Amino acid sequence: MYVVISGGGKVGLYLARNLVKKGHGVAIIEKRPEVLERLAEELPTEVLLIEGDGCDVKYQEDAGVGHADIFAAVTGNDDDNLVSCQLARARFAVKRTVARINSPKNEHIFNALGIEGISSTTIISQLIEEEATISDIIRLHTLKKGQISLVEIDVPDDHCPVCNKKVYELNLPEGSVFVAIVRGDRVIVPKGDTVMERGDRVLAVVALGKEEEIRRILQGR
Repeated sequence: MYVVISGGGKVGLYLARNLVKKGHGVAIIEKRPEVLERLAEELPTEVLLIEGDGCDVKYQEDAGVGHADIFAAVTGNDDDNLVSCQLARARFAVKRTVARINSPKNEHIFNALGIEGISSTTIISQLIEEEATISDIIRLHTLKKGQISLVEIDVPDDHCPVCNKKVYELNLPEGSVFVAIVRGDRVIVPKGDTVMERGDRVLAVVALGKEEEIRRILQGR
């Protein structure tokens, strides 16, 4: 799978890093030179870095959007994300476009245009594709100036350490709370007595740095 990402901030960096770990091809379009320098230091050399505006057809062409499976716009500007996704679809016929939505009031616009929106205030049951989960833990956004993260973690189907346990029995780290559980086609707003099941997908708000502890609790490794 080949993915082009518009925006090289924290979300773009984590997305690219985890896609590469899964063996996928990645390109990032970023217009800030200082951000590109950081990306070059932190990402593998096989990630294609393009200096430019993701809303410009030239830079999308340089990034290879024409043969991309997915175009993901994850900048901090909803207008830019909307325009770049529309360009990728209209000019390069990208079948799937995914956008970060920074303001919940804009969500209906993305939905109306057929662009998949990722919002920290919206339950997300699927990201990119079911068969190629970006990571066991996906940092969707960094909230409250880097103090809190919204993460997504899959409960394993086998060797499940939390199955048949209630949420209040899990001894979650301080400052962490489950926001939702995606179970098949259902989205459950969990309570303390909600019982965990195999294959659950958990969305949780956690204190920054506690992501791995949450993963170990839910996955046992």
